[in-house]
Amino acid sequence: MKTILILVLVSMSGAFGQTFRSEPLANPAGPGSIQSNWSATPNGGALLSWVEPAKGGSLSLRYAVRHGSNWSEPRTIASQRHFFRHPAELPEVAQLSEHQWLAHWVEMPKEESEAEYVYTSASTDGVQWTMPVMAHRDRAAVQHGLASMVASGSAETSLFWLKGGANEEAPTAMMRTIVDASGKEIREERLAPDVCACCPTAVAKTAKGLLLAYRGHTSEDIRDISVLRLENGHWSQPKNLYADNWKINACPTNAASVAALGDKVAISWFTSAQDAPKTEIAFSSDSGSTFTKPSTVSTGHSFGYTSVVLDDSGALVSWLEQRTGGGAARVLVRPISFAGAAGLVVQVAEGGRMGLGYPRLFHSGGDTFITWGDAKQVQTARLKK
Repeated sequence: MKTILILVLVSMSGAFGQTFRSEPLANPAGPGSIQSNWSATPNGGALLSWVEPAKGGSLSLRYAVRHGSNWSEPRTIASQRHFFRHPAELPEVAQLSEHQWLAHWVEMPKEESEAEYVYTSASTDGVQWTMPVMAHRDRAAVQHGLASMVASGSAETSLFWLKGGANEEAPTAMMRTIVDASGKEIREERLAPDVCACCPTAVAKTAKGLLLAYRGHTSEDIRDISVLRLENGHWSQPKNLYADNWKINACPTNAASVAALGDKVAISWFTSAQDAPKTEIAFSSDSGSTFTKPSTVSTGHSFGYTSVVLDDSGALVSWLEQRTGGGAARVLVRPISFAGAAGLVVQVAEGGRMGLGYPRLFHSGGDTFITWGDAKQVQTARLKK
């Protein structure tokens, strides 16, 4: 894997004025680590989580928190579990308040079966974690996964996940499980009856409530991005974000990322409609009620796997793109203004498409980081203006 520390100069008329550079950032993840993800602590710290090989060949879910220029001691949440090692099935660890921590992940108990299950574990101090419990009532041998989570009330967290059908012809449903501070289920509900079966979910908290983005599915196999809003305790009807009209009789395992800052929202996503693979972005100024027409973020043959964060000037978007001439993939990052003006593209890393995983951006205060995979372990970089 080769890391590039200079700006890739892409000339565009009306380009956004912001520029960034990528600086390698050491992190505490061990050799063989995979499936890295970020979350923000209540005081603005950057929490990095990952899955790491342990003694005897088993796997452990671990995390560390970065404050200033220092990482905390890595902590283990769960070990000797059947973690599902797929780039899109990212575990998530969050500190929701001073004495409330929650983690979720997906397990695949039997390699010969496609059955997957979502598990959660809770903590009051980030050190001692509860025995993992299944996050859903259904115990059928079907797929349960591609989860995302967000704090949704006082001592309450919402997990969004997909429940597979009994067979390949049966639809996959979008589900929500609400858990308390101990990780115990409060309520479970079905939000949409038919969604794309193996594309990740994404959720953010806006000034008015929750905004959920996911890849929808129709009887004609159109798989465009849809959104759901939770405002004043009520869910909106599913709404198509934009009519890409991507028709595909397969599951792309490639969906959307959403970020919110007050009423401002950005959603980036991948589509290959009309056989033109690209990464797009759209903005909202009313907490996701309406969105602008999309702008294309990618500059070449996009592989997607996008992530987006927001600050006061606009969005920063990451995605995977094929290297010119074929072969390796590149991790690229680009600023986009709220008006849709695109800035210069920064190459963060390159390597094998699957090895790079599902890169994730993080922004809090004045810090912006990105994490991705390579053949050896989880990598991180700081993005500086």
